[in-house]
Amino acid sequence: MLAIGEYHTLKIDRDTDPGLFLKDDDGNEVLLPNKYKPASFEIGDELTVFVYLDHEERPVATTLKPFVKLDEFALLKCAEVSEIGAFMDWGLEKHLFVPFKEQAMKIRKGERYLIFCYLDELSDRLVGSSKVDAFLDNSQLTVEPFEEVDLIIANPTDLGWNVIVNEIHKGLLYKDEVFQKLHVGDRLKGFVKKTRTDGKLDITLQRPGYRSIEPNAQELLTLLEIKGGFLPLTDKSSPEEIQKSVQMSKKSFKRALGNLYKQRKVDIKDNGVYLK
Repeated sequence: MLAIGEYHTLKIDRDTDPGLFLKDDDGNEVLLPNKYKPASFEIGDELTVFVYLDHEERPVATTLKPFVKLDEFALLKCAEVSEIGAFMDWGLEKHLFVPFKEQAMKIRKGERYLIFCYLDELSDRLVGSSKVDAFLDNSQLTVEPFEEVDLIIANPTDLGWNVIVNEIHKGLLYKDEVFQKLHVGDRLKGFVKKTRTDGKLDITLQRPGYRSIEPNAQELLTLLEIKGGFLPLTDKSSPEEIQKSVQMSKKSFKRALGNLYKQRKVDIKDNGVYLK
């Protein structure tokens, strides 16, 4: 049987009244309904399709691309709520079901939620869950300090933002190190700031420590060029003013400024920074 919730590249085996039957090299086949048939084709041609269960719980192929596939996270909009759970729009005709027991909070129609798509072993159906922490594991970390990682913004906390790291681990972005607007479901790059003995991960959006000097210095240099060669900031400017102007912490700004000064690319005066 072809794996549900995944993309497959299959060969056209035969053309029938309901649609094209596609096969893999092991002889597993699935129906591609007529509405998804290509305008022109020949028997033996290869097609890349997504396989899931239709309204009658039968495996079926589609050329549509869902917003999420098996074992992935995505921000999805709730299309409908019934007495058994919520149904999320994931880009296919049949909505992705999120039962009440898999809702971290009550899902409401029209709202968007971060959802994990998994295969329910009892029903063999694709199901969604907003309890994303249940699908993250920090028992064996696969990342190291200073490593660049892929992030998904999960939810705000009193300390900052919980983030999903490489779609495997849970991490934390501290709010005093975030200098841009973030929203649940945002995808961006970050860096591992620290791995703790208890498995917790501290994450930053700027390259940690002295590794941040070079990219931040380049960013500051670019901003100086855009601003006509002058920024009304010095190492005595307030952290709030620096964050608003250059989206850096004061510590990062001072390091970047010192780097540019040593390279003789800027002059630092009482009223601000001048590009040489």
